[in-house]
Amino acid sequence: MAKTPYYITTAIAYTSGKPHIGNTYEAVLADAIARFKRKQGYDVFFQTGTDEHGQKIQEKAQAAGVTPQAYVDKIAGEIKNIWDLMGTSYDKFMRTTDADHVKQVSKIFKKFYDQGDIYKGYYEGMYCTPCESFWTESQLVEGKCPDCGREVKPAKEEAYFFKMGKYADRLIEHINTHPEFIQPVSRKNEMMNNFLLKGLQDLCVSRTSFTWGVPVEFDDKHVVYVWLDALTNYITGIGYDADGNHGERYKKYWAADLHLIGKDILRFHTIYWPIFLMALGEPLPKQIFGHPWLLMGDGKMSKSKGNVMYADDLARLFGVDAVRYFVLHEMPFDNDGQITWELVCERFNTDLANVLGNLVSRTIAMIGKYFGGTVEKSRTENEEVPDQEFKATVTGAVKKVTAKAEELKIADAISEIFTLFRRANKYIDETMPWSLAKDESKRSRLSDVLYNLAEAIQIGASLLDSFMPETSVKILEAFNGKSRTLAECETFGLVESVVATAIPPLFARLDFKTLEPEIEKIRAAQMAEAAAAQAPMAQAKATETGKEKEKETEKTPEITIDDFAKVELRIGEIIACEKVAKSSKLLHETVKFGNETRSIVSGIAKHYTPEEMVGKKVAFVTNLPPRTVCGVLSEGMILAAEDEDGNLSLVIADKEIKSGAKLG
Repeated sequence: MAKTPYYITTAIAYTSGKPHIGNTYEAVLADAIARFKRKQGYDVFFQTGTDEHGQKIQEKAQAAGVTPQAYVDKIAGEIKNIWDLMGTSYDKFMRTTDADHVKQVSKIFKKFYDQGDIYKGYYEGMYCTPCESFWTESQLVEGKCPDCGREVKPAKEEAYFFKMGKYADRLIEHINTHPEFIQPVSRKNEMMNNFLLKGLQDLCVSRTSFTWGVPVEFDDKHVVYVWLDALTNYITGIGYDADGNHGERYKKYWAADLHLIGKDILRFHTIYWPIFLMALGEPLPKQIFGHPWLLMGDGKMSKSKGNVMYADDLARLFGVDAVRYFVLHEMPFDNDGQITWELVCERFNTDLANVLGNLVSRTIAMIGKYFGGTVEKSRTENEEVPDQEFKATVTGAVKKVTAKAEELKIADAISEIFTLFRRANKYIDETMPWSLAKDESKRSRLSDVLYNLAEAIQIGASLLDSFMPETSVKILEAFNGKSRTLAECETFGLVESVVATAIPPLFARLDFKTLEPEIEKIRAAQMAEAAAAQAPMAQAKATETGKEKEKETEKTPEITIDDFAKVELRIGEIIACEKVAKSSKLLHETVKFGNETRSIVSGIAKHYTPEEMVGKKVAFVTNLPPRTVCGVLSEGMILAAEDEDGNLSLVIADKEIKSGAKLG
């Protein structure tokens, strides 16, 4: 009987630099899902790879003094090595510089143009190079990119545009009739409310200001916009052909069962990508899951702070499977997770060394000590307390693990497995094998207890093989067994006898103090690397700043009193303030202006705490059009001054004055 196909993808990693552990988490998560689907009997195809075109790549290559192709070859190699190190069992590692992909992207662009989905115009707006995204002034947050918070630059150039609105209603209907399409539900609501229901602008799909991209075959001044290029990898990688001559793999696996992506690129995957597919006349993916971020304990990872964590460094200190366990188990389903060196070490000791490692070593040691390494299946029909409940817990784990995995709640699935291991440790305390060993008349009971433990461990290890594959193999080999199927995991007493062989400790406890010198070396190296990379840019920025100051007077246009009168400035009293959940930079203030209360979002969270803000009377611009920032309504703009060192100060009333008072 033919297996059911299952196609899973990660977002392709951008080749701008070495991926940190937060980026690596996605590849490990996809691998865990792919492995479990194979265990369920699916014919899985798992695709990952690298996104290699765009302005940022061209600029980085120029700064490094190499060609863009040489630059991406190096970074793509590093990414692939890390994915391999972490045991990702991908079936294809594709690159957007692959010749077959480039050919199809060119054909897809021409197809869109020929059928009237693309037209030529020009773009004038603000451009974020790191995100490869255009924005209008109204979409910016405090004048910066709403996605990444970085600086944007004015851009005006000839471009081709895709008619997004042509397919918007159809996409809205699809999302409404397929509740599983975007997960978690909070991500779906964000896309619907913040983008689709507000109306889609036509999307710029070509650039002329750089050359590192797929050329537009009928207009050689243009290269294809990096997101149109990147998103199509999901079909070109499995044999899609724009002329309709699809490969057998495409016919077998499309539509994708799961696109696994970071929540920061949800808009591209849940709006742009489905619309491109509709225009191609191809089925939409069945599900797009926007996973949360893995954050450092004190905030965003930064080399200049020495707090970036890489998978290879973590694996060197803790081992590959320990790292896999941490990122899979510590990431919530729809909230950001936290990682620090200390936290990884703590989980290593409490969960891996104490719970799992100790259980395996104790059981093997007792089987060796009391029975020479072999115990037989019980022939006694009457089970003793607490055997029945213990066996039910062990065999019942498979359904619980499967249910959580089906919902993509991998952290919960792993927790169910470790519940089994904890129950086995409790079973040792309940039965006290060392006490049974002192009474020859209880030798049969002792054998039953140790056999039951061996069975529980093998079932647990078999369930663990999708998440910690190396550890699973070590455990099963120690018991002279192999990974059991999910159906077999529901049967207790599968083998007539168990042969246990002593192995080195799976996870020997670690003293964090012994790791600190190595961690400090890693941090110091990062800071030195960041400083070296920033030095040329800092010099260039200093030179540019000097020039800007010279021209500052010339660049500030004079205005009339009538121009100034158009701006409504009022004193507002902040009566409540909180952090914006989706941003580390934004505060949400509730501001009283006389008898009126407004909601205002400000990018000042790095300078003021919510508690500091409450009670302040601050100047606000109050006649700007309302807008939504990270899902929160903003009906004005706070006034603040910022010096050249980045210090920020609010414009505050220095004497008692009623809220709502006008400035001018």
